[in-house]
Amino acid sequence: NFYKAAQDNPGVMLTKGDVLNIEEDSSGNIIVEVDNTMLGEKVRIEADMLVLATGMETNMMPADRNVNDLTPEYVGKWKETETQDGIIKEVIADPVVLNLDYRQGPELPYQSYGFPDSHFICFPYETRRTGIYAAGAVRAPMTGLQAIADASGAALKAIQCLELTSQGKAVHPRVGDQTFPEINFNTCTQCRRCTVECPFGALDEDEKGTPKTNTYRCRRCGTCMGACPQKIISFNDYTIDMVASMMKAINVPDDTEKPRFIALICENDAYPSIDIAALNRMKFSPFFRFITLRCLGGTNLVWVAEALSTGVDGIILIGCKYGDDYQCHFIKGSQMCNERLGKVQETLGRLMLEAERVKQVELAMNEWDQIPQILDDFAEEVKGFGPNPFKGF
Repeated sequence: NFYKAAQDNPGVMLTKGDVLNIEEDSSGNIIVEVDNTMLGEKVRIEADMLVLATGMETNMMPADRNVNDLTPEYVGKWKETETQDGIIKEVIADPVVLNLDYRQGPELPYQSYGFPDSHFICFPYETRRTGIYAAGAVRAPMTGLQAIADASGAALKAIQCLELTSQGKAVHPRVGDQTFPEINFNTCTQCRRCTVECPFGALDEDEKGTPKTNTYRCRRCGTCMGACPQKIISFNDYTIDMVASMMKAINVPDDTEKPRFIALICENDAYPSIDIAALNRMKFSPFFRFITLRCLGGTNLVWVAEALSTGVDGIILIGCKYGDDYQCHFIKGSQMCNERLGKVQETLGRLMLEAERVKQVELAMNEWDQIPQILDDFAEEVKGFGPNPFKGF
């Protein structure tokens, strides 16, 4: 009623917009500059008083921390782990409530400001701890009524998790998957890449660095499979050799005027985006062949080397966005893939090929209309280097 009365008051102006700047003029008045207002233009408002919304802090932060002391990703301390590939920096969450037995720390991994890490668009209740669901002001700032609805959603997710786990099946996003990562320990070098890179803490390690599986924590993303330099991690229906065989089965034309490109695409956003583009009758380059992956985090560099050595002209990897506003369904799969591709220069150097023949692209599902342009631009760029010198061998 108060809000409606204010709307009807001719002396009150209500507008929405983005606050660009707040400053004080020579007379001591507050000047607020606002853009994207209902008037469709920038406005400067002279105000006697400026009232700011009260910020909400999560109670999941340790007692000795405040919101300005947080690390970029987690509430915790940095830890350096030495591996055969060098030193890997991690952040271990400080104990607060849960006291879990995870190599990544006893609490939920947090984002900045102390709220738990999850896929904020598709799976808001999920956390990086399988079977633990955040709700209410623990998950995000919200009102009491919003928290009630939020708790209902988290409870339903917990019921789903109990049902699926009792049947030996995975929870989101590969709901119903009954496979688990299998490790051939005979050739494991204890490099710790798999245990460090797993987003969900499904792999612990002993004092020697040998991975220990916790199968019911696993989300079946395949990040561990892509991380393993020894190629000893696989699933019953998803292996390194399986994807490599798909690549080898692709026909590479001997004709230099007909290039061949491979697109490795994430099954969560990129593949549906291509489907939507096709349903809208958008035209693609006929020289691409698509192979779907559970997540780009499962990309193993051996695929890149083998495909290029058979004469494929270029490889484009299309996956979810990463960074501050990431949309990866497996949290950091796209980011892990990007870091691995930073090492592909050595492989391409051995093959005497240009680094631009391998490229990663970030794509949200609502950007499906950009697919043809992305593919065409990549094809034109690679054509400028000429055909792959391994073509025909």
